[in-house]
Amino acid sequence: MTPTLEQTPLPYHADPLTRFERLRQRPHAVLLDSGFPAAPGGRYDIISSDPVAWLEIDRHGRAISNVKDLPDAPLDAQRALLERLPEPALASELPFLGGLIGYWSYDFGRHLESLPDTAREAVTLPHSRVGLYDWAIVHDHQARHAWLVATPERRAQVLAWLQDTPPPAAPFTLLSAFRSEWNRQAYGERFRAVQHYIRSGDCYQINLAQRFSAAYRGDLWQAYRRLRAATPTPYGAYLAWGDQGILSLSPERFLRVEGTQVEARPIKGTRPRGQTPWQDRQYAHELRHSLKDTAENVMIVDLLRNDLGRVCRPGSVRVPQLCGLESYANVHHLVSVITGELTADQHALDLLGAAFPGGSITGAPKVRAMQLIDALEPSRRSVYCGSIGYVDVRGHMDTSIAIRTAVADAGHLHLWGGGGLVADSDEEAEYQETLAKITRLMDALTGD
Repeated sequence: MTPTLEQTPLPYHADPLTRFERLRQRPHAVLLDSGFPAAPGGRYDIISSDPVAWLEIDRHGRAISNVKDLPDAPLDAQRALLERLPEPALASELPFLGGLIGYWSYDFGRHLESLPDTAREAVTLPHSRVGLYDWAIVHDHQARHAWLVATPERRAQVLAWLQDTPPPAAPFTLLSAFRSEWNRQAYGERFRAVQHYIRSGDCYQINLAQRFSAAYRGDLWQAYRRLRAATPTPYGAYLAWGDQGILSLSPERFLRVEGTQVEARPIKGTRPRGQTPWQDRQYAHELRHSLKDTAENVMIVDLLRNDLGRVCRPGSVRVPQLCGLESYANVHHLVSVITGELTADQHALDLLGAAFPGGSITGAPKVRAMQLIDALEPSRRSVYCGSIGYVDVRGHMDTSIAIRTAVADAGHLHLWGGGGLVADSDEEAEYQETLAKITRLMDALTGD
């Protein structure tokens, strides 16, 4: 007999970090963080650990797992792993009742599309890493409730873990300043190469990013706390294991599925926050009325409409919001919303495969833009511009675009800043935009 999943109320905490601190050193602990109350739009936090199974996809597309006899194709292997968890009889409006939690790196796209092998793999994280979690703590900040979803046996384990004293956190320190792979001149050379590709008709837009790296010592959890305090966002995430980890403060939803209903929220168009209220309003007004940024956003909306149309019911794809202004701690953004309805024979992971990676961080047309990115950027992007989130056993899914994301590997932290380039882009403005997006993150990690 399958154990019964139960939904147990817990005392409500507005801050998820207090609970996660007691669990963060459990095997494969994960936090999906809504940034509440500082982040606009944040509602649910999801915490779990000790998955019943795990699965990595390596750089060659091979599935590595503690479960045998999974299919060879990466998405098929992940779906087969998900199906090992029975769908619960519990009726609940919570977004997650068990399933997959993890990430799909930008380079996971290499297993879905034909791409060159030019850029070096400077960061050694797997191309995807997911766990199969049979329990979760879910905070609902809108309803001001907290729930433990688990079988009776698991519930007893988790409640015992929550009584543990949080382990002391070692201080976090950067051992060097963040340095880019490129100097200003090198960025300019690649900017002009992009302009050549656009004029030649190879593409309409390319997202060009530069990678910054710094050596560090200490506890990544302390680093995440600094980042969250500096830039709270609705799609944050913390995953760490060994000497590797992901500290994500993303403002951008990639794909959400609830039942058959699909939503994407691409960001295109950015301005910094102002130093004074007047300057801040000016930057927001400039962005809202920018023909270039609007055109860039609309271009990606068209791309995503096409991606969603591959798995959604004909005629169901809509754009209820086009180029809406959203403001965060460090930047203003233009955000659009695309919705659709999955056809009966399609699963959330089919949607992920059809739209991966997100068009807002590649360019258009997507595959050609990805091929050119591989030629222009000296190192692969790793988790940056990939996706982080969950796929629930009922088929629900919510994933972010992994921008504003620090990746830890072998004693170094890596940050990327990028932006979409089009025919009328200004080189200096685009270069400064790549810095504006992550300067606040670098300052927080430095302690400034």
